[in-house]
Amino acid sequence: MKKPTGKGRIVADKRNFDQPAQNQQKQQTQRRRKTRSSAPRRGNFLTRGIAGIVVLIWRVVWGSFWRLGLTVAAIVGAATFYFYTTLPEASALFDGRARGSVTMLDTEGRVFAWRGETFGMVSADKIAPALKNAVVATEDKRFYRHIGVDPQGIASAIKINMAAGRGPLSGNGGSTITQQVSKLLCLGESFDPTRWKSEAEYEAECRQTSIWRKVKEIPYSMAMEAKYSKQDILNIYMNRSYLGAGARGFEAAAQRYFGKSAADVTPAEAAMLAGLLKAPSYFAPTSNLERAQDRANVILGLMHDQGYLDDAQFADAQAHPAVLSKAAAARAGGYFADWVMETGPGFLTSETTEDVTIKTTFDERIQRAAERALQRVFDEKVAKGSTAQAAVVIMSPDGAVRAMIGGRDNTVSGTFNRATQANRQTGSSFKPFVYAAALDQGYSPNDLIEDGPLTIRIPGSAPWSPQNYTRRYYGEVTLTRALANSLNTATVRLQEIAGRDAVRRIATDFGFASNLASGPALGLGASESTLLNMTSAYAGIRNGGTAVRPYGLVELQIKGDEQPLIGQSGGMGQRVISQKAAGELIGMMEQVIQHGTGGRAKLGGRPAAGKTGTTSSYRDAWFIGFTGQYVTGVWLGNDDNKPLKGVTGGGLPAEIWQAVMTEIHEGLPVESLGDFVFDASGAVPNVVSSGGADGTSDPLAAALSSALGQPQPETATPAAQPGEQGRVLPDASTVQPGATAPTTPGDTLSSDGTDTELSPDDPLTQALRGIQGVY
Repeated sequence: MKKPTGKGRIVADKRNFDQPAQNQQKQQTQRRRKTRSSAPRRGNFLTRGIAGIVVLIWRVVWGSFWRLGLTVAAIVGAATFYFYTTLPEASALFDGRARGSVTMLDTEGRVFAWRGETFGMVSADKIAPALKNAVVATEDKRFYRHIGVDPQGIASAIKINMAAGRGPLSGNGGSTITQQVSKLLCLGESFDPTRWKSEAEYEAECRQTSIWRKVKEIPYSMAMEAKYSKQDILNIYMNRSYLGAGARGFEAAAQRYFGKSAADVTPAEAAMLAGLLKAPSYFAPTSNLERAQDRANVILGLMHDQGYLDDAQFADAQAHPAVLSKAAAARAGGYFADWVMETGPGFLTSETTEDVTIKTTFDERIQRAAERALQRVFDEKVAKGSTAQAAVVIMSPDGAVRAMIGGRDNTVSGTFNRATQANRQTGSSFKPFVYAAALDQGYSPNDLIEDGPLTIRIPGSAPWSPQNYTRRYYGEVTLTRALANSLNTATVRLQEIAGRDAVRRIATDFGFASNLASGPALGLGASESTLLNMTSAYAGIRNGGTAVRPYGLVELQIKGDEQPLIGQSGGMGQRVISQKAAGELIGMMEQVIQHGTGGRAKLGGRPAAGKTGTTSSYRDAWFIGFTGQYVTGVWLGNDDNKPLKGVTGGGLPAEIWQAVMTEIHEGLPVESLGDFVFDASGAVPNVVSSGGADGTSDPLAAALSSALGQPQPETATPAAQPGEQGRVLPDASTVQPGATAPTTPGDTLSSDGTDTELSPDDPLTQALRGIQGVY
């Protein structure tokens, strides 16, 4: 039979050829369904439901996470770009001070004090490598490897804080150097007086640590990393960081503490400077050198561990710790510098926005000598634990202040200055102005004045009766003796004769003070003044009767300018009393030291003159005097105005004065107190002799002879000066008072005008008590 041919055959063959494949596929599908239908289901309905929920949550979280991450990255990127566009050139960020600095030079041109924020910019390539390494090792050891933030460092800091029982952001912050620069720059915000009450409040907010500020630091830090090089960021940090003692930046700190540039510091010095970053005031070497050295040793260990110092360098740095420069170690002149800042124009001193250099009258040698002398007397004479304070002012006769001690602690600045700020009653140290008024009116040092009971009736007030300390009176005495022995009643009588208005005028013109007492207690020192004003008033007596205005500023110059902006503003002023009167008064004040209440102030063969002073209840004790070269004032008292125990002007203050003057005159030639050109009416020696023409002496000389075991000469009234006839001045009771206004609140002296100047345990004092009045 013939096989079919044609189109039908082809179709049939194709269908039969595909059939086995279709059947095979169908069978496989059926087997898979059977297998699935026959496999047992795992878990029950509950577990399957929980598993489904977990899967659903994961899918939601995962889907949200990458979206949220993408959103945060976009925000951070946008913020970073924004901060990047606002950042200025790196050099514009080096100096971040709101105020300028004041550098003070002494008479030798050496720096002795700084005020404000001293600053000295230095580029990173000129900073000693050891200093850069110390900063990186201390603050951010991965500084060169991160992009502005260091998650590893933050995690480590949180772990340390939590382990120590602190909050996660309390203590170690884990901030990178870049983040710390962000904080120093206050995230680019400038001071706005409408937002912050003060710059201190502005800085406090910039320095606060909070989660939100930490978050804001991230894009700002990343922007700086993109804008600046690592060296630029490090340079900003090292120029803006505050490092204690008014030093802003490492260059200023290196100069302040070591007297050298930041380019020249040793590894030990670099470690000490880097250690200041943690707590500038606490670790400042001027505050506690040993503590600063201990901190530096920690930094040296970090530098060694991180490979910045080899074994030999590490051992050498530990064996030779950093020490302060001589100027920094001396810490001299703090009170003087504060006073100069107060007296200068504010816009060029305390409020200056410029860097200013001031040449001053300060003499570091004299300052150190005065500090040594004061400390020695307190160590030897004052009980431990005493709260008594002292102040000392030393100046030239023209008013140039050479040294100043404003309190027993000379290591600090910005504290209460007892030499310039404490207004205290002056006691008998005021009396020279009474005698100056009388001498200027023509009275003689050898004129006689009555020392006896005195009562002055004051309208509107109770009668006032001053007394001498010993409650004894000595009849007619010379003006010289009345001043030398600080007799109260004789001085008040002389004041009433000369006139209170004249006494007030002379005291005021000499620069004593304003608002002087108007009552009769004026002459016994009822008015208040500062030690500085009293010392300058005595300088006017020393220079022959011309007032001086104390000054410390010689020349002020803005950094970079060639010409000084301000020159000397103090010095010699107007004449107050005649040269003749000044010469006579100096001679009388010499007797205070030679034969009077100031015996403990003697300087051997060096001529000196002065006056003691003690106020009621021993609240204030003074000694002010001068030699040919210097005028020095000493004050002792308690800040709370409580009485001193056993201290009088002729005691401890005179001893301090003697110790100070002995120190500062070491190596200086002996100079007389000068012979002044007197008036044409006659030449009168400026030193009044205690002996008469017949070789006899006054009662004071007799007491001195008795105390020394020598025969007592016959007592006689002191003879008049050559060319003059001593005269008896009228009793004040017969003289109309120069001013009869009621006593003022300043007249607080006791009725006897107590003014004790010699210590009762002094053998010479015992002998003098028989003839002397109030000291």
